[in-house]
Amino acid sequence: MIFRDRNDAGRRLAENLRNLAGPQTVVVGLPRGGVVVASEVSAAIEAPLDVLVVRKLGAPGQPELGIGAIAEDDVEVLNRDLIGMLGITKADLDTVRKAERAELERREARYRRGAPPLPVAGKTVLLIDDGLATGITAKAAARVLRARRAGRIVLAVPVGAPDTIHDLKREVDEVVCLEAPRWFRAVGQWYEDFRQTTDEQVIECLDSAARRAS
Repeated sequence: MIFRDRNDAGRRLAENLRNLAGPQTVVVGLPRGGVVVASEVSAAIEAPLDVLVVRKLGAPGQPELGIGAIAEDDVEVLNRDLIGMLGITKADLDTVRKAERAELERREARYRRGAPPLPVAGKTVLLIDDGLATGITAKAAARVLRARRAGRIVLAVPVGAPDTIHDLKREVDEVVCLEAPRWFRAVGQWYEDFRQTTDEQVIECLDSAARRAS
Protein backbone atom coordinates (compact mmCIF):
# COMPACT_ATOMS: atom_id res chain seq x y z
CA MET A 1 0.00 0.00 0.00
CA ILE A 2 1.42 3.35 -1.07
CA PHE A 3 -0.12 6.47 0.45
CA ARG A 4 -0.57 9.60 -1.64
CA ASP A 5 0.35 11.85 1.28
CA ARG A 6 -0.16 12.11 5.02
CA ASN A 7 -3.79 13.18 4.63
CA ASP A 8 -4.55 10.10 2.57
CA ALA A 9 -2.75 7.94 5.14
CA GLY A 10 -4.77 9.50 7.95
CA ARG A 11 -8.08 8.86 6.23
CA ARG A 12 -7.17 5.22 5.62
CA LEU A 13 -5.94 4.81 9.17
CA ALA A 14 -9.17 6.29 10.51
CA GLU A 15 -11.17 3.47 8.90
CA ASN A 16 -9.37 1.05 11.21
CA LEU A 17 -9.94 3.16 14.32
CA ARG A 18 -13.67 3.93 14.11
CA ASN A 19 -14.42 1.25 16.69
CA LEU A 20 -12.45 3.32 19.21
CA ALA A 21 -14.53 6.47 18.75
CA GLY A 22 -16.30 7.75 21.83
CA PRO A 23 -16.47 10.56 24.37
CA GLN A 24 -13.48 9.17 26.27
CA THR A 25 -11.14 9.08 23.26
CA VAL A 26 -8.38 11.62 22.59
CA VAL A 27 -6.20 11.73 19.47
CA VAL A 28 -2.57 12.74 20.00
CA GLY A 29 -0.22 13.40 17.07
CA LEU A 30 3.57 13.46 17.06
CA PRO A 31 4.94 16.50 15.24
CA ARG A 32 5.41 17.34 12.74
CA GLY A 33 4.11 14.83 10.18
CA GLY A 34 2.16 12.73 12.63
CA VAL A 35 -0.11 15.66 13.46
CA VAL A 36 -1.33 15.79 9.85
CA VAL A 37 -2.19 12.07 9.95
CA ALA A 38 -3.79 12.50 13.38
CA SER A 39 -5.90 15.43 12.20
CA GLU A 40 -7.64 13.21 9.65
CA VAL A 41 -8.32 10.59 12.32
CA SER A 42 -9.60 13.26 14.71
CA ALA A 43 -12.03 14.58 12.10
CA ALA A 44 -13.24 11.13 11.05
CA ILE A 45 -14.03 9.85 14.55
CA GLU A 46 -14.98 13.26 15.99
CA ALA A 47 -12.41 13.17 18.79
CA PRO A 48 -10.35 16.05 20.17
CA LEU A 49 -6.83 16.48 18.78
CA ASP A 50 -3.69 17.33 20.73
CA VAL A 51 0.03 17.36 20.06
CA LEU A 52 2.80 15.74 22.10
CA VAL A 53 6.23 17.15 21.34
CA VAL A 54 9.13 14.70 21.07
CA ARG A 55 12.63 15.06 19.67
CA LYS A 56 15.03 12.39 18.50
CA LEU A 57 18.56 12.54 19.90
CA GLY A 58 20.87 11.99 16.95
CA ALA A 59 24.39 10.63 17.23
CA PRO A 60 27.10 13.32 17.04
CA GLY A 61 28.12 13.64 13.40
CA GLN A 62 25.30 11.27 12.38
CA PRO A 63 22.11 13.15 13.27
CA GLU A 64 19.87 10.67 11.43
CA LEU A 65 21.08 7.85 13.68
CA GLY A 66 18.85 7.94 16.74
CA ILE A 67 20.54 7.21 20.06
CA GLY A 68 17.53 8.27 22.11
CA ALA A 69 14.66 10.70 22.40
CA ILE A 70 13.33 13.37 24.71
CA ALA A 71 9.73 14.43 25.21
CA GLU A 72 7.50 16.71 27.22
CA ASP A 73 7.50 16.35 31.02
CA ASP A 74 11.29 15.74 30.94
CA VAL A 75 10.90 12.18 29.69
CA GLU A 76 14.02 10.69 28.11
CA VAL A 77 14.68 7.34 26.47
CA LEU A 78 18.25 6.30 25.63
CA ASN A 79 19.68 3.42 23.62
CA ARG A 80 22.57 2.84 25.99
CA ASP A 81 23.93 -0.11 24.03
CA LEU A 82 24.26 2.02 20.90
CA ILE A 83 25.69 4.94 22.87
CA GLY A 84 28.34 2.65 24.31
CA MET A 85 29.10 1.00 20.97
CA LEU A 86 29.63 4.40 19.33
CA GLY A 87 31.81 5.64 22.16
CA ILE A 88 29.61 8.67 22.81
CA THR A 89 30.74 10.55 25.91
CA LYS A 90 28.53 12.21 28.52
CA ALA A 91 29.69 15.60 27.21
CA ASP A 92 28.69 14.61 23.66
CA LEU A 93 25.29 13.47 24.86
CA ASP A 94 24.78 16.63 26.90
CA THR A 95 25.50 18.77 23.83
CA VAL A 96 22.95 16.90 21.72
CA ARG A 97 20.41 16.91 24.53
CA LYS A 98 20.77 20.68 25.08
CA ALA A 99 20.19 21.48 21.41
CA GLU A 100 17.15 19.20 21.11
CA ARG A 101 15.70 20.42 24.40
CA ALA A 102 15.80 23.99 23.06
CA GLU A 103 13.98 22.91 19.89
CA LEU A 104 11.44 20.89 21.88
CA GLU A 105 10.66 23.91 24.05
CA ARG A 106 10.38 26.15 20.98
CA ARG A 107 7.88 23.81 19.34
CA GLU A 108 5.92 23.27 22.52
CA ALA A 109 5.51 27.04 22.95
CA ARG A 110 4.63 27.53 19.27
CA TYR A 111 2.06 24.76 19.10
CA ARG A 112 0.44 25.10 22.53
CA ARG A 113 0.51 28.91 22.78
CA GLY A 114 0.15 28.74 26.54
CA ALA A 115 -2.60 26.12 26.62
CA PRO A 116 -2.09 22.98 28.74
CA PRO A 117 -2.17 19.49 27.22
CA LEU A 118 -5.59 17.91 26.91
CA PRO A 119 -6.29 15.70 29.96
CA VAL A 120 -5.83 12.00 29.22
CA ALA A 121 -6.21 10.41 32.66
CA GLY A 122 -8.48 7.38 32.37
CA LYS A 123 -9.08 7.96 28.66
CA THR A 124 -8.30 6.03 25.49
CA VAL A 125 -5.47 7.79 23.68
CA LEU A 126 -4.81 7.21 20.00
CA LEU A 127 -1.10 8.03 19.67
CA ILE A 128 -0.39 8.69 16.00
CA ASP A 129 2.68 9.20 13.84
CA ASP A 130 3.20 9.08 10.08
CA GLY A 131 5.30 5.91 10.41
CA LEU A 132 7.66 3.93 12.61
CA ALA A 133 11.31 3.39 11.80
CA THR A 134 13.25 2.95 15.06
CA GLY A 135 10.23 3.90 17.17
CA ILE A 136 12.35 5.72 19.73
CA THR A 137 10.21 8.89 19.69
CA ALA A 138 6.98 6.90 19.91
CA LYS A 139 8.39 5.06 22.92
CA ALA A 140 9.17 8.36 24.67
CA ALA A 141 5.69 9.67 23.87
CA ALA A 142 4.03 6.54 25.22
CA ARG A 143 5.90 6.96 28.50
CA VAL A 144 4.68 10.55 28.79
CA LEU A 145 1.10 9.34 28.34
CA ARG A 146 1.60 6.57 30.91
CA ALA A 147 2.87 9.14 33.40
CA ARG A 148 -0.21 11.25 32.65
CA ARG A 149 -2.29 8.18 33.59
CA ALA A 150 -3.85 7.46 30.22
CA GLY A 151 -6.37 4.65 30.60
CA ARG A 152 -5.44 2.93 27.34
CA ILE A 153 -2.80 3.79 24.73
CA VAL A 154 -3.29 2.70 21.14
CA LEU A 155 -0.31 3.45 18.90
CA ALA A 156 -1.60 3.88 15.35
CA VAL A 157 0.52 4.38 12.22
CA PRO A 158 0.10 3.89 8.47
CA VAL A 159 3.39 1.98 8.10
CA GLY A 160 6.16 0.64 10.29
CA ALA A 161 9.13 -1.68 10.56
CA PRO A 162 8.01 -5.12 11.81
CA ASP A 163 10.70 -5.36 14.52
CA THR A 164 9.83 -1.91 15.79
CA ILE A 165 6.13 -2.72 15.97
CA HIS A 166 6.92 -5.87 17.94
CA ASP A 167 9.14 -3.91 20.35
CA LEU A 168 6.54 -1.18 20.94
CA LYS A 169 3.84 -3.67 21.89
CA ARG A 170 5.58 -3.73 25.27
CA GLU A 171 5.07 0.02 25.67
CA VAL A 172 1.41 0.43 24.68
CA ASP A 173 -1.84 -1.48 24.99
CA GLU A 174 -2.34 -2.00 21.26
CA VAL A 175 -0.59 -1.23 17.98
CA VAL A 176 -2.57 -0.57 14.80
CA CYS A 177 -0.39 -0.53 11.68
CA LEU A 178 -1.78 -0.71 8.15
CA GLU A 179 1.46 -1.88 6.54
CA ALA A 180 4.43 -3.67 8.10
CA PRO A 181 6.56 -4.53 5.04
CA ARG A 182 9.20 -7.17 5.51
CA TRP A 183 11.73 -5.15 3.52
CA PHE A 184 11.19 -1.87 5.35
CA ARG A 185 13.90 0.74 4.73
CA ALA A 186 12.35 4.13 5.49
CA VAL A 187 8.93 5.62 6.18
CA GLY A 188 9.12 7.96 3.20
CA GLN A 189 9.33 5.14 0.65
CA TRP A 190 5.65 4.33 1.37
CA TYR A 191 4.43 7.82 0.46
CA GLU A 192 4.20 9.43 -2.96
CA ASP A 193 4.45 12.84 -1.28
CA PHE A 194 6.52 12.89 1.90
CA ARG A 195 7.65 16.51 1.88
CA GLN A 196 8.48 17.99 5.27
CA THR A 197 5.56 19.27 7.32
CA THR A 198 5.87 22.86 8.55
CA ASP A 199 5.06 24.43 11.90
CA GLU A 200 2.29 26.36 10.18
CA GLN A 201 0.65 23.13 8.98
CA VAL A 202 0.78 21.68 12.49
CA ILE A 203 -0.87 24.80 13.91
CA GLU A 204 -3.56 24.77 11.23
CA CYS A 205 -4.38 21.13 12.04
CA LEU A 206 -4.71 21.96 15.73
CA ASP A 207 -6.77 25.08 15.04
CA SER A 208 -9.09 23.19 12.67
CA ALA A 209 -9.72 20.55 15.33
CA ALA A 210 -10.44 23.26 17.91
CA ARG A 211 -12.95 24.90 15.56
CA ARG A 212 -14.72 21.56 15.03
CA ALA A 213 -14.98 21.06 18.77
CA SER A 214 -16.35 24.53 19.49
